[in-house]
Order: sequence, then structure tokens, then C-alpha cells
Amino acid sequence: MNNPRPKVRLSRALGIPLTPKSVKYFEARPYPPGVHGRARKQESDYKVRLREKQRLRAQYNIREAQLSNAFAKAAKAGGKTGEALLVDLERRLDALVLRAGFARTIYQARQFVVHRHILVNGRRVDRPSFRLRPGDVITVAERSHKMDAFQIAAAGGHTDTVPPYLDVRHDALAAQLTRLPERREIPVICDEQLVVEHYSR
Repeated sequence: MNNPRPKVRLSRALGIPLTPKSVKYFEARPYPPGVHGRARKQESDYKVRLREKQRLRAQYNIREAQLSNAFAKAAKAGGKTGEALLVDLERRLDALVLRAGFARTIYQARQFVVHRHILVNGRRVDRPSFRLRPGDVITVAERSHKMDAFQIAAAGGHTDTVPPYLDVRHDALAAQLTRLPERREIPVICDEQLVVEHYSR
């Protein structure tokens, strides 16, 4: 089992709880780690934008190159770049496994995909970055249903609310992306305009 401490530290540094376990630590100490955590100085515009980009990366558990590539694609899409970026990231398989309530955290969702527990339209997909399209169906492999984590998921134990762009049947461990999400529906804490400004500088 991973030590939760690094995630707690990262949560405090970024100002957002990244895992259920980090919530209680975060509420007890809602300031950055380190001896100067409580007395944060006035930050430069660059640092504010950089941290917003790091917050977005952390919430999707992606590498810098992955976010940079997604931004480049969103910038070419026309319309609002920040919204296009978030909609694209939200279509990632690991993100939708999390939103459907099949995993407790984005880290666990990634692990489930990599370990080949997840199917898309009946075919095994082991790439967390795989993008789903409206109409695609996510299911948990039959052989994996007996795992404790999926038993909890089947009882609805991993999620309180499911976003409106997903149609989920927890008992069957199946979910369909019914349409593209709208920005206001995506449960990510981010001022995406700051991320756009960071990459556009």
C-alpha cells in the first residue's frame, strides 16, 4: 500500500485534497508544508499560474508532457482553450473510471486500467490516457468482479454523486459516456484560464 504522506504533502502544497485520506489531514492543516507554510508571501503571477497548472496535473495524475500535448491540441480546437483542455482530459479512461465510482482515487483508477481490469466496448484497454467518445461503454472485466475494491464499487461505496455525462449501473460495474461533459459539470478544482496563460506566456 502506498504511504499516504506524500499525497498529503502534495495536497497541502497545492491547496486541494487529492485523496479521501488527505482530506482529514488537509482540514487540520490547510496551509502549505514546511516551516514557512503558514506565512505565505505575496506570489508572482508566474508562480500563481504555475501552481494552477500543477493542481490540474495532480488531479488527473498526468505527466507534464501529457498536459502540454493536451494543451496544444486544445489550442488548435477553436473556442475556449481552457474548456477544451478540461473536456479532453475528462475523456481519459482513468478519469472516467474514477467518476463512475469504480475507484476511490485517480491513482487507483490508473492502476486498475494498467492492470487490465477495465474494458471499453468489451475490449481490454490498459492505457489510462485512452480517450472515450460519447456512446463508449466502460465495464469491469468479469474475472475482476470478486476483488474487494470492485465489490465496494458495485455497492456504490466509492462515490456520492455521478456526473450527468455518465450513465452508471454500479451493480453491473458498467458505465456509458452519454455525451461530452460541460465545464461546469467537471468536478475539478481549477482556474483553467491561468493554465492557458501559463502555456501561452
